[in-house]
Amino acid sequence: MAAADVSSMPHSDLPSPPPSHTSDADGEITLTVQHHGKPLTYTFRHDATVSELSSTIADTLSIPTTNQKLLVSPKVGLLRPPFKQPDLALRSLADKKIVLMGSTAAEVSQLDSDVRVAQSQAARRSGALRASKAQPSRNRDWQKAQDEATYTFHTLRPLPYLPQPERSLRFLERLRDDAGVKASMRSHKFSVPLLTEMNPAEHTTRESRTLGLNRNRGEVIELRLRTDAYDGYRDYKTIRKTLCHELAHNVWGEHDRNFWTLCREIEAEVERNDWRSGGHALSNQEFYNPNDGGVADEDADHGGWTGGEFVLGGGGGGGATRALERAGTAGDAPGLSRREILAKAAEERMRKQREAGKRDGSGSGSTAP
Repeated sequence: MAAADVSSMPHSDLPSPPPSHTSDADGEITLTVQHHGKPLTYTFRHDATVSELSSTIADTLSIPTTNQKLLVSPKVGLLRPPFKQPDLALRSLADKKIVLMGSTAAEVSQLDSDVRVAQSQAARRSGALRASKAQPSRNRDWQKAQDEATYTFHTLRPLPYLPQPERSLRFLERLRDDAGVKASMRSHKFSVPLLTEMNPAEHTTRESRTLGLNRNRGEVIELRLRTDAYDGYRDYKTIRKTLCHELAHNVWGEHDRNFWTLCREIEAEVERNDWRSGGHALSNQEFYNPNDGGVADEDADHGGWTGGEFVLGGGGGGGATRALERAGTAGDAPGLSRREILAKAAEERMRKQREAGKRDGSGSGSTAP
């Protein structure tokens, strides 16, 4: 093993430390890796490789290599095992910022357990509902049932590193099972492999806030479920309207007349077929955010289709580029990358919310997304 020592510092609201650096005097390389907002310092031989960094992370943080993603900036991008260049020298990353994304095996196991419990509870509720409202089988619309199994969100995925991912999973299930959403997806034959939640901190600037993303014409749809302060969830119908917007991007990339015609059509279909008021009922205490406003067209998403493993700092559809350019025009952050601008803006917003809570004595309440 190449690592000589590892140290960590407690997280604070101060800006992130400078990028990783080298120490040539003793022939060693010192790298700083950011993980969950905390800097971790590793020391290696001068000829160490990225594979050795991955192995060290697995040993010290108990994050399996299969769960690791290293976001290197500027320019290098995303690296994950098995690496295309396993012998890539760590000294070539000495002047880069390295962010580690990944969950420990225990965290993944706990999430799987929570998901199984939630699914089991949903199955019991569904079985009880069917038993209380049993109908003759001859009245069942088998074609509708087949279409609903085909034109749906086939995988739901909360973010395991955010608090209470099981609540996010229930929110995603509510969207998937929404009577209006199901009807519109059948009508347009939309089949989406993955519906997942978005991390607000990674998609927020002082001037723009992304509420949804559509990757590769509907391969993945991301939705901002949580409030910016992570203390609750946004209004259900506002998020559902964002979902309608992203579904329209399955067909049209640019925000032109064709797109808006389809978007309004989907919204009308969802409202018209929402005979159960947004799918199965969930408590307002868990999901309702009274300060959540409507979806502003300019904030609905980055526009069009985006590609790659991540959006921040990378290329995307025309709207995505424009949104990031707006974020990058902040005059008080010269020389920062786009990702750093987004992170800095999110930290500033959370700081102001905490200060406001101290002034009125109420703590951090729900805020308008």
